Amino acid sequence: MKKIPWLLAVLAAPAIPAPAALQKPNIVLIVSDDQGWNDVGYHGSEAPTPNIDRIAREGVELDRFYGTPICTPTRAGLMTGRYPIRFGLQRVTVKSWGKRAVPENEVLLPEALAEAGYKTRAMVGKWHLGWARRAHHPMSRGFTSFYGLGGGSVGYFTLGRRGIRDWHRDWEESPDKGYATTLLGQEAARIIEQAKPDEPFFLYAAFNAVHTPNDYLPEQYARFAHIADEKRRQRLAMVASLDAEIGRILNALDRKGLTDDTLVWFLCDNGGNIPGGASNLPLRDGKWAVYEGGIRLASALRWPNGLDGGRKLIEPVGYIDVFPTLMRVAGASGHGGQPFDGEDAWDVIRGEKTRGDWFFHSYFQGQRIPQNSEPGRKVMFERNAVNSRRWKLVRLGPDMRKTANPRTDATLELYRIDEDISERRNLARQHPYIVEDLLRRMTAFRQTQKKRLDAVTIQPGPDWKPTSFAIPQE
Repeated sequence: MKKIPWLLAVLAAPAIPAPAALQKPNIVLIVSDDQGWNDVGYHGSEAPTPNIDRIAREGVELDRFYGTPICTPTRAGLMTGRYPIRFGLQRVTVKSWGKRAVPENEVLLPEALAEAGYKTRAMVGKWHLGWARRAHHPMSRGFTSFYGLGGGSVGYFTLGRRGIRDWHRDWEESPDKGYATTLLGQEAARIIEQAKPDEPFFLYAAFNAVHTPNDYLPEQYARFAHIADEKRRQRLAMVASLDAEIGRILNALDRKGLTDDTLVWFLCDNGGNIPGGASNLPLRDGKWAVYEGGIRLASALRWPNGLDGGRKLIEPVGYIDVFPTLMRVAGASGHGGQPFDGEDAWDVIRGEKTRGDWFFHSYFQGQRIPQNSEPGRKVMFERNAVNSRRWKLVRLGPDMRKTANPRTDATLELYRIDEDISERRNLARQHPYIVEDLLRRMTAFRQTQKKRLDAVTIQPGPDWKPTSFAIPQE
């Protein structure tokens, strides 16, 4: 066949090489706040979360992902790979007016990623790990930029709390106005748009949505006129805004051609706040509790070039596993800090390995009454739980470190958690030896608590003013 000139030119032209895949993936860690197990669409909820569902559909759904019952401890464990009980942050939330913070001798995830070659390490959203000193600021702890709030919550339109603004860009207060969830999504997308194609980045997008106060966009609220319960309607509107901003992040990756080379990991920080309108069904209870509704969290991750998607993982993974797992993904040999309590779960997530003998500890002290407490039941101050792959022991009772016998004045409940996720059948009497083994592990865990802790006050003092980190002008 006679070849025409233009065809010869095409055949002779060198092939245009495809963009080279990054040796280290971009990492986008997305955390939602107080979002319930039943507040994501892929769990069968009425909550419209097509973008979160996309991560689960295209990636791996973590059906047994565990965190803590409240905000600060989960965030501290994510950043350290260690149980926060080791440094005094397992049972309390950090207050902006208090001294507590993740200790400066703890190596944080962004610091380790810096050593692994991630030059851009951006944080967008809620810090909640210390704000009293400059050394506590995210940019003192390994992040190269910060945009969002230092404390636990703000009004979504006022961007402040107790009349004090808590909205910052890097070291200074930000004058930005708008809806908090939208502002954070826009900033996250901007960081992605500015990413260099040949340089991996780390983005920690820690939304304060859907934590109270229940501030919502009117257009989202209007979508749920059919929901009779007012708190639930408000919460669904807030979830819809959160999902839209997660969609903004995913779309930014698509536009930049970075989707295949980016590991996106979505997770909630603790169980949903039921009085605020969240739903954790069919799990029992919610935020502040060590039942599954307080600690078993929606989570999924996606990395097209590094992980076969379209799967549900039933092996357990915990918040303290995130740091060591991301170290594996980033190709880091170590982090130079204290030993991890979590483990590298990458082979488990890939479906190539099981957890074997796995034990996970939960602990909370506080005055909140569990949502599903039985009528007439005595409300206990301390809540403890230890999960294994098959079993779960729950203890409600006095401070374990102040009693000679952990059974004294306490109730013990044992569940086959792999079969009874709603924790309906207490099997403690049928399996006393399992109770004894798990109680022994629980007692040993409680003994790891830091001995001296700074006091925590629920309200700031009358003369308190927020710390200013603004760099003085020369």
